[in-house]
Amino acid sequence: MSHKIAGTGPQHVAVLVFPFTSHPASILRFVRSISTLAPDMQFTFFNISRSNSSLFLGSCNMVFGNIKPYNVWDGLPDGYTPPSSGNPLLEQIKLFLDNALGSFEKAIKEVEAATGHKFNCLISDAPLWFAGDIAEKMHVTWVPFWISGQRSLLLHIETDLIKEKLQGQEDKTLGFLPGFSNEFRASDIQKEIALGDDVESPLGKLLYKMGQKLPQATVVVINSFETIDLKVTEELKKRLQKLLLVGPQHLMRPVQSEYDEEEEKEGGCLQWLDKQKPASVAYISFGSVGALPPMEVGALAEALEEGGFPFLWSFRGNQEHFPRGFIERTNKLSLGKVLPWVKQERILNHSSVGVHVTHCGWNSVLESITGGVPMIGRPSFADQNLHMRSVEIVWKIGVRIEGGVFSKTGAVKALEQALSLEQGKEMRQKIGILKQLAQEAVALKGRSAQDLKALVEIITSSNLDNQVNPV
Repeated sequence: MSHKIAGTGPQHVAVLVFPFTSHPASILRFVRSISTLAPDMQFTFFNISRSNSSLFLGSCNMVFGNIKPYNVWDGLPDGYTPPSSGNPLLEQIKLFLDNALGSFEKAIKEVEAATGHKFNCLISDAPLWFAGDIAEKMHVTWVPFWISGQRSLLLHIETDLIKEKLQGQEDKTLGFLPGFSNEFRASDIQKEIALGDDVESPLGKLLYKMGQKLPQATVVVINSFETIDLKVTEELKKRLQKLLLVGPQHLMRPVQSEYDEEEEKEGGCLQWLDKQKPASVAYISFGSVGALPPMEVGALAEALEEGGFPFLWSFRGNQEHFPRGFIERTNKLSLGKVLPWVKQERILNHSSVGVHVTHCGWNSVLESITGGVPMIGRPSFADQNLHMRSVEIVWKIGVRIEGGVFSKTGAVKALEQALSLEQGKEMRQKIGILKQLAQEAVALKGRSAQDLKALVEIITSSNLDNQVNPV
């Protein structure tokens, strides 16, 4: 990915961000991969203040050169305090979405007036379906970016068909969908899709409208690679005007110098891993916002300790949920480490890591594949159950935790399968094949690399006048 594309003139791109969970970081990584091919392109990253601060402030700010943050209103009223009951995140999402269209339009006009340049293109997080309407008003190309995989996107586009076929019955299969076998069931997908529940909820409504709007986009971009799901990719291409796959994104972006000192932040975990046997360590992480219920934290910890499984646990919760003395005992025995943060890509690429205990978020699935590490899945929401099903029955590179929740016996069984038994060896062989396909996709002449180049050419093809009359 070292070659660069020269545009015909300065290109100014507006980037609209859904500012929750892993979305902002995923969108920023995507924009950075574009900027490596088109260093003269200027990006304005429209995001809420607290999210922009976490992404752009600090010593690594220098790496974002042509990507500038711009704060939009988060929708929270003055003096807002999170509710003491219910789901505070869902309420904040609703307040943001209630005002997002106006907030983004206002911010875009402010930047155009301040810089004297029109935007030539609008990139958005795909769920922000109204970005297509904004782009139409601006007479520019809309590029929605889906941070997840092919299967989940096809489900959102086919929501009406799925509801018609399933008629609210959770035991029905999805075999009527191209690329889906009868082993996929209604229970594997989000309720908003399968049953019509909460279709008027903020997220349900957002995703439904996205599925209706994306076929109108000039191009839709996905963080995936074609050969991981060829049949589903073909089906998406039939339903969209143009589909580009530019993943895995964590392989597409350049290695940055800000990672050089991360071993110190990671509490020496790489040095600890160097002392472990090959493919022997369980790496445990449930994402940036995911957390296990306290009972499951205790059950998994007991399984690790009593089974003698070496482990590295990225844990952001309350350590009181661990069995009394667990951290001290396992540290003393050098059995494991509990740390608040690790660089997941590095950990999964270490030869000592033999299994990833995960929530099955898409980024984690891709990083496990490119690290060649099988998975033990404990999905909880969104499209995580769908990813787990693909991991287990399509690619056969992981197992779901028995019963869907961690018990001590279920955790021991899954860990033994992945780390010690023949099934684990078979999973490592299969994931090794996918790893090779992912690497081929991002190579200079690979499909993902070529699709990223094609995307940059689409963006740079605009001949719009960049100048705005001064206000």
